[in-house]
Amino acid sequence: MADGYCGRILRVDLSDSRVSLDSPDDNHYRRYFGGEGFVGYHLLKELADGVAPLSPDNILIFAAGPLTGVPVGGCGRHSVGAKSPLTGGFGEAEAGGYWGAELKMAGFDAIIIQGKAEKPVYLFLHDGAAEIKDAGHLWGLKTLECQEAIRSELRDTGIKVAQIGPAGEKMVSYACISNDLDAFAGRTGMGAVMGSKNLKAIACRGQQRVKLADPAAVRDIGRWIRDNVPVTLKTLQEFGTSRVIPDLNEAGGLPTLNFQYGVMNGAERKISGQAMTATILSGKRGCFACPVRCKREVKFDGPYAVDPRYGGPEYETIAAIGSCCGIDDLTIISKGSELAAAYGVDTISTGAAIAFAMECYERGLLTKTDTQGLDLRFGNGPAMLQMIEQICLREGLGDLLSEGVARAAKEIGNEATEFAMHVKGQEFPMHEPRWKQGMGIGYVVSPTGADHCHNMHDSNFTTMTPLLEEMRTLGIFEPLSVEDLSAAKVRLLIANSLWQHLLNCCVCCYFVMIYGLVGLKRIGELVTAVTGWETNTYELLKVAERAVNMAQCFNIRQGFTDINDTLPPRCFSPFVSGPLEGVAVKKKEFDEALNIYYEMMGWLRGVPSTGKLGELGIDWALPRIYSQR
Repeated sequence: MADGYCGRILRVDLSDSRVSLDSPDDNHYRRYFGGEGFVGYHLLKELADGVAPLSPDNILIFAAGPLTGVPVGGCGRHSVGAKSPLTGGFGEAEAGGYWGAELKMAGFDAIIIQGKAEKPVYLFLHDGAAEIKDAGHLWGLKTLECQEAIRSELRDTGIKVAQIGPAGEKMVSYACISNDLDAFAGRTGMGAVMGSKNLKAIACRGQQRVKLADPAAVRDIGRWIRDNVPVTLKTLQEFGTSRVIPDLNEAGGLPTLNFQYGVMNGAERKISGQAMTATILSGKRGCFACPVRCKREVKFDGPYAVDPRYGGPEYETIAAIGSCCGIDDLTIISKGSELAAAYGVDTISTGAAIAFAMECYERGLLTKTDTQGLDLRFGNGPAMLQMIEQICLREGLGDLLSEGVARAAKEIGNEATEFAMHVKGQEFPMHEPRWKQGMGIGYVVSPTGADHCHNMHDSNFTTMTPLLEEMRTLGIFEPLSVEDLSAAKVRLLIANSLWQHLLNCCVCCYFVMIYGLVGLKRIGELVTAVTGWETNTYELLKVAERAVNMAQCFNIRQGFTDINDTLPPRCFSPFVSGPLEGVAVKKKEFDEALNIYYEMMGWLRGVPSTGKLGELGIDWALPRIYSQR
């Protein structure tokens, strides 16, 4: 068994309270790696056709990777996956914090959970052992109260808890799984799957340090990251992820009023990371072993006071429940962030759903009868806060919105589908594809629906930056404009997204590894120093490509086709004002770029070819997809 792994995958069948262990061989670990790779493998191999996402037969997978828990900056992440209740397809999300490292220290590389407990339970993993414990007294608690109760019950304040809140218990389609109160496996509704199994939490505690093949080499790389990455990411450390708001607003790419506009007046003064630092910031936090400390903690008095133990809002949250909803009060946005963290719901989908409802309300598709008297206009901060609670508790209009904008739009009818900003049922993250047009291709080919975490940001590659210099090793030599949709842009998208999919298999942070300029060569050296494998960039990118293709095969098996690979109508309509006035995604160029993507990936109208699957050593997937064609 390679170093870096525990060699143990825990299986839990909640229907009969049974636990067992798998011990895969070294080749299995090297082929599928961990994180997203493990999720794709087990979903495609083990999930039967036609399984409903919220049925006991769905499997829920928590997976670390070879770099999870290694004492190096950026190595504190883990993945969670299942069939998504939001999209009906491949569901997977990553989270930072400390829980993933603690899972490895407790002696496990992954957990595969099936069945449904008769009554609420939680798992306690400690030093190679696993216990199923009663959670009846925890059901209904918000995340802070639940974490405190588990730590008190187990008499250990160092226990790390991954859990669902009331939104997961009520199976909101985009409920998340939180850990450490401020880290979230946010997208695709993994919290709803966990709630459907009557599983409230997984508590981890361990003393087993990750075994390293070459501890001295790992220390050297760790010191390099400690000494260099915080310098590279100085503004991220100082202002957090929302440091980008002034630049986005200036470029016309800040999603505003449900993506109708790309500019919000005063955003840089009112809701940016710079504004937060100057007003309500009370502290900074980091993830396991990370020197950057990009997480925010906020504190202030008044009617919207928040508990700083929940941290503070990041960029996606600020844009989703802020500018996208027309709200520019940072205290109200912070309160919304706290509510979402306490109830356990994805802030991106929550904000997108509320913004969609606000536009429907302003256009007369929803009335005060539908909203039970709530004036759901853009800019109404108190109404936004009420809608978050209604969504999380499935009350009133919130019950409909809790199913996501795609289903809500169909229920509302008329032209509501034109205002539902999603791909494959998953709401847009807060990045505008009319500005970053390569990212728009990335949205539609993403196996999880619209996603920015295994995508590209075109604006990073318009000049010869150090990041673009790094891409030279992948054959990318020249800058490209943000609106370019040539074959060169598609090639850049594939190279960059495979890099990010690799990090989702490792599992580690792309802020540190990509934007911190650690780079592919040094990541390969770190993998070798940890595992002992003599690896290289070619092998590592094939790990990523294998993970992408398994996820795509899973979606084909669920009935997805290339018809699903498209953007909502709004993206093909030009901005009517702002710096991007007149700019839209051109449908013909978009379709041509999408076909080029398929060809470069070895896919036939979105279906991985026999040759491609054979090249990647996953031809066992063939009967699982072609039986559905």
